[in-house]
Amino acid sequence: MSNLIVSLSPHIHGGDCTKRNMYGVIFALMPALIVSFAYFGIGSVIVCLSSIAACMLTEWVITKYMLHRKPTLDDGSAVITGLLLGMNLPCNLPVGIVILGAVVAIGIGKMTFGGLGCNLFNPALVGRCMLLVSFPVQMTSWPVVGQQMSYTDATTGATPLSLMKKAISSGDASVLDSMPSSLHLLLGNNVNGGAGTIGEVCALALLLGLAFMLWKKIITWHIPVSIILSAFVFASVLHIANPIYADPISVVLTGGMMLGAIFMATDYTTSPMTRRGQLIYGTAIGLLTIVIRNWGAYPEGMSFAILIMNAFTPLINNYCKPKRFGEVLKK
Repeated sequence: MSNLIVSLSPHIHGGDCTKRNMYGVIFALMPALIVSFAYFGIGSVIVCLSSIAACMLTEWVITKYMLHRKPTLDDGSAVITGLLLGMNLPCNLPVGIVILGAVVAIGIGKMTFGGLGCNLFNPALVGRCMLLVSFPVQMTSWPVVGQQMSYTDATTGATPLSLMKKAISSGDASVLDSMPSSLHLLLGNNVNGGAGTIGEVCALALLLGLAFMLWKKIITWHIPVSIILSAFVFASVLHIANPIYADPISVVLTGGMMLGAIFMATDYTTSPMTRRGQLIYGTAIGLLTIVIRNWGAYPEGMSFAILIMNAFTPLINNYCKPKRFGEVLKK
C-alpha cells in the first residue's frame, strides 16, 4: 500500500507559472517580429536568430560548467533575452557584435547575479547599452525600410528621433517637416529614412502584443500606461512651450518607447511588485526618457531610463509595501 502524501495548502493551482508567462511574452512579440522580417528582410532574421542562439548557449555553458547546476533553458527566459536583445539592434549589425552583446546580456546582466529572478537590471538592455557605448557607429546606422536587399547591403537614413534631435540642436522647427506622419509611425512604413531597431518598426504590432498580454494577465496595465502617459504629457508641455520639440503623438510612436514600455520595463524581476510602485516606476521612466532624448547625448533614452529605474526598484519596493494580511488601517 502506497503512502498518501498531503502537501500544505493551498491545494488549488491556478495554472500560472514562469514557463507559461515566458512563452506568452514570446507569442506576444510575434506580430512585431513578423512585421520586422517583412520590412527588413534577411538581416533581421540573422540578427535575431544569432542573438537567441548566443544567449541560450551562454546560459547553458555558465549554468552547467560554472555554476554546476542543471541547465533550465526550457523555461524560455534565455530565448526572451535573446529575442529582445535582437529586436533592440539594427538589422545590419555584424554577427560578431550581436554575439558579444548576447554574452554580456546573459553573462553579466543575468547569471552574475545568480540567474533568473535574481538580476537587478534587465539583461537585454545591459547587452544593448554595452554595445551602444562600445560600437556607436555600427549601433546607429539605420537601414531604410524596404531597401534592405541583403544582410550586408543596406541603404541607411536618418530616423525620426535623429530629426527630433536635429530640430532641438539647430533651433529650427522646420526640420520636423521631414518627419513621417503619425499613421506611418503607427504602421511602420517610414519610407523617408531609417526606421530604427528591428523591434521598433511598427507601433501597432507592439500594441497588439500588449493587448494579448493584458488579456492573458501576463502583465498589468500600470507600467506601460504610466510610461506612455507621462511621456505624452511631458512632450505636450514641451511642444506647447516651443515648437522645436516634436508633437507628443510622434514622440510616443517613435524609437523604443512602445517596445520598452510594453516588453522591457514590465520584466517581473526588475520592476516593482506593488501597483503604486509600478505607477511611480513607469512615470519616472517616461519622464527620464524625454529628458534624455531632448537634452542627452543620444537621440534615444528609453534603454537608459529603464536601467536607471531598475536600480531604484528595491527602494520603491521598500517604500511601497502592500498592507500586511490582517493589518488594521489607522484612522
